[in-house]
Amino acid sequence: MAKKEDYLRKPEWLKIKLNTNQNYTGLKKMMRENRLHTVCEEAKCPNIHECWAVRKTATFMILGDVCTRGCRFCAVKTGRPTELDWQEPERVAESVEAMGLRHVVITAVARDDLQDGGAAVFAETVRAVRKRNPMCTVEVLPSDMKGDYESLHTLMDAKPDIFNHNIETVRRLTKRVRAIATYDRSLELLKRVKEISPNTPTKSSLMVGLGETKEEILEAMDDLLAHNVDIMTIGQYLQPTRKHLNVERYYRPEEFEELKQIALEKGFRHCEAGPLVRSSYHADEQVNEAARRRQLGDDDSQAEAN
Repeated sequence: MAKKEDYLRKPEWLKIKLNTNQNYTGLKKMMRENRLHTVCEEAKCPNIHECWAVRKTATFMILGDVCTRGCRFCAVKTGRPTELDWQEPERVAESVEAMGLRHVVITAVARDDLQDGGAAVFAETVRAVRKRNPMCTVEVLPSDMKGDYESLHTLMDAKPDIFNHNIETVRRLTKRVRAIATYDRSLELLKRVKEISPNTPTKSSLMVGLGETKEEILEAMDDLLAHNVDIMTIGQYLQPTRKHLNVERYYRPEEFEELKQIALEKGFRHCEAGPLVRSSYHADEQVNEAARRRQLGDDDSQAEAN
């Protein structure tokens, strides 16, 4: 275990404003009453107070709260998961309706104990949410399903509005940061989504501060674009507990702004970058901006053709 002096002090720009108003406490109460989990809580997301108290949004985490993997950056607990809860999709849909959400993100723990990685429950949750909330867009954020593309088809048959899968870190650091998942398998999964559903926007996220170089970040951008990814998010890695990987460096806000501009210039439809940005941060704005940019691109192409 690292000594106290080995830990970097958090800079001023990483201070988080807490807000525990009625929206926050009401959502927390609803989650517990419906026996639902959120990645906002389980992964100790720094934006939980903004999203729950101000934006009144949440990212639902299905398939339980125990992950079969032990990634060294993630606060979600690892162990042997419980049995499947086939009533969970309907409870998620009811909660989305009660919250009046316009955009919902559905993620899950990795369930390598299941033959389909939980794809069937994922798909049922998408369908249940859409049935009760026809005006709500649905984003999914699954694991790599260990490269089982039949399971990917099962999930995509539910026609999510956006598909999100995170590479998490640069190629060189993947083995140290992630468990079981590989850099190339994640890229292949994102590519397969586009082959199955060419018009479905795809998204991926990168954490910085784990010892990567700027050149490696730019290489990751190029790799994602080569696999037809539309949206990228870039955020600062924050060590959830002392058992997890140390933060090697804190990036300044202006560095995130530079990375965002580079990503857009390279061709991403949208990029969200900042110290507290996470994969689902302002997800509704991300998908809307990506659609707007895609439309602008289509209009420009049509103009050139004429």
